[in-house]
Amino acid sequence: MGDWSLPISSLGEEVVAQLCELLDTASRGWRKLAEVAGAEKRFKCSEEELEMCSLKVLEPLGSPTQSLLQLLAERECTLRYLRGCLHRMGHTQACQLLSSAVHDVIRITVQPESQVVAEGTRVSLTCWATGPPGLTYQWFCGKQEVPGATAPELLVDTAAPPGLPQWYICRVSCGAAFAFSKWAHIQAERSHSPESGGLWGLCLWSIPCRLAEGDPLVLECRALGNPPPQYQWFRNRRPVEGARAPRLQVQLVTTAERGSYSCRVFNLFHELWSQEVDVEIGPRLFASGAPWQDGDGDSPEPGSPDQLYATDKVALLVGNMHYAHHKHLRAPMVDVHALGALLRQLDFKVVSLLDLRRDEMQMAVDEFLLLLDKGVYGLLYYAGHGYENFGTSFMVPIDAPGSYTSAHCLCVQRVLQRMQQRRTGLNIFLLDMCRKRNLNDDVIPQVGALEVTANIVFGYATCADAEAYELSQGELSNGVFVTFLKRWLLEDEKITVLLDKVAEDMGTLELTRGRQALELRSNLSERRALTDPIRSLGRAETSARNLQWAKAHVLPESRHLHFDCGVTVQLGFAAEFSNIMIIYTRILAAPGDITECVAKLTDLPEELDVDLKCTNRESPEELDSPLVPTWSITCPSCCLYSRLCGLQRLRQELTFTVCLQFRYRGVADFVEERRAVSVGRPLIAKLNLSPRDPGTPPTSGGSGSPLSASPPGSWGNSPEENLSPEVPGSHGV
Repeated sequence: MGDWSLPISSLGEEVVAQLCELLDTASRGWRKLAEVAGAEKRFKCSEEELEMCSLKVLEPLGSPTQSLLQLLAERECTLRYLRGCLHRMGHTQACQLLSSAVHDVIRITVQPESQVVAEGTRVSLTCWATGPPGLTYQWFCGKQEVPGATAPELLVDTAAPPGLPQWYICRVSCGAAFAFSKWAHIQAERSHSPESGGLWGLCLWSIPCRLAEGDPLVLECRALGNPPPQYQWFRNRRPVEGARAPRLQVQLVTTAERGSYSCRVFNLFHELWSQEVDVEIGPRLFASGAPWQDGDGDSPEPGSPDQLYATDKVALLVGNMHYAHHKHLRAPMVDVHALGALLRQLDFKVVSLLDLRRDEMQMAVDEFLLLLDKGVYGLLYYAGHGYENFGTSFMVPIDAPGSYTSAHCLCVQRVLQRMQQRRTGLNIFLLDMCRKRNLNDDVIPQVGALEVTANIVFGYATCADAEAYELSQGELSNGVFVTFLKRWLLEDEKITVLLDKVAEDMGTLELTRGRQALELRSNLSERRALTDPIRSLGRAETSARNLQWAKAHVLPESRHLHFDCGVTVQLGFAAEFSNIMIIYTRILAAPGDITECVAKLTDLPEELDVDLKCTNRESPEELDSPLVPTWSITCPSCCLYSRLCGLQRLRQELTFTVCLQFRYRGVADFVEERRAVSVGRPLIAKLNLSPRDPGTPPTSGGSGSPLSASPPGSWGNSPEENLSPEVPGSHGV
């Protein structure tokens, strides 16, 4: 099966030429392809671009189709999207040609890695690829072929005569098609000690060590040894959690990282300590000034008097689907992913979570508020069950009891009050939920009036005392609101004008006419738009905000596990949401006397939401997630996949066991070898959103949690049986 996630620029010249023959002159030709592809805004071609394509017929070897494909390639169009366009055009011949070509695409899944080794040792470089049957490998040293090096693994003898190139690359071929790996550099250093078990060549680099908040910190320590050395970094003589690699890197530092750093390097027989490096970190008060310059940092650089700016843009996307005591929903996953992908194109920092309990939602809001500051555009989107009593709206967490009241939910208006206190430039609240009355809740909430800040925009997916609906197709669903919102979100329009257009489009849907209509409330006095550029004030808060956002998106590094039986297992990670992670295991190498082996995950933490049906699956599709295309691009083939949900509930580091099951040649029984693994606190777990003490009463502020999913197409013409209300009417959720 081919890799449809590759860009169309990966197509060979012969395939492009054949597509040009089919589309340059046919009635369903390149113009129709441009029209169909333009349904996605980023692939829409202007009239000038189409005119440029058409003029290619005046050139001896010119092709309008080739020119159009080049435009789509520049916009990162994938083979999957191109196939979908050709399918919607009904061009069967072009679809078959593309399918055949994609099947023959070569994709390198394991790249050779650069290494520093002691002179005289043998180094192994590995290159693995997927593609059509009959792949062949050829290694090069510089520009010269390495004689006989036609296997995925290359052994390099670093005792070779001096003067030979130290750069290696592998070519993977099948017929006329080929692909090259990345270059790997082998650096051999002369040993200072001939003794086995020694360590030598210890050195420490620091670039730089006088920093401002928000700068990157890079410390590196390298050593040679036999056995290979291990590393542990220390700050102020205390070990740095998870810092066990030769390089210590912090993308965005705060004053919490200042101190004296050193590295302990050790193996089974010996240990050495590097010298200490003092790292000083001060506040950054001007974006373009010196790190230690004083000032108030409140005045942006002068610009056009008509241009409005955001000092930053942040979004919290909330999606609750799997309720303990209420109807499950399907659309929030897809809707929030589609919205998140579009907001990222508008330079929003997006945090996405799925299925949060009440206290988890509260703490997610608290973290979101830390991302807000003066002039920031803050957007909060919630999809899930909800209700409205006496003009006050409430978001329902997944652990709400059957007869819930406002005490079990989060109040929208109270969240907005807290957003106002952060002096934001624009507050947008998009509520994709029902607004029916909750008959179980007869308390009139005392929220208090919002401040007159002239920067608030409310977009309700439906009117008061009405339901919000989902449009279903197969395994996927879209809410009616986001189905039309994503058509307009990238437009350079005042946000209220944009939402008015969404409301007009929603009114054209016959299935929900008279049952669901967008309601817009706003006191926005300026022409604020989601497309407004960002102009940072250079405040220290900007660095802290970037750091806080980055923490929630850190994945563990891929690693290799070496088992005593000689098997090497690759352990890798991909993110599906900010609180959902995919772990995959892959057999990289096994001795010849082992005929079968597989690496499975076991002993996963109980606090996580792990479905056994979604662990150790042989393909991403078996995880029953519609989001496979969003993360499977980064995962190699021939793996076992596991899906871990609820990372916000981790109280300690994520630990689990990799259980290797293998069988020797001529032996019927399997043998097991187990390896305990700790990968720190990935993604949202770093922000400590674990629940408070159950006896702690809920606080006044509140908001939901965000989520992400892969956007399907628009299903505005779905049949009546595919339309379902978001909630059961009995609770007015």
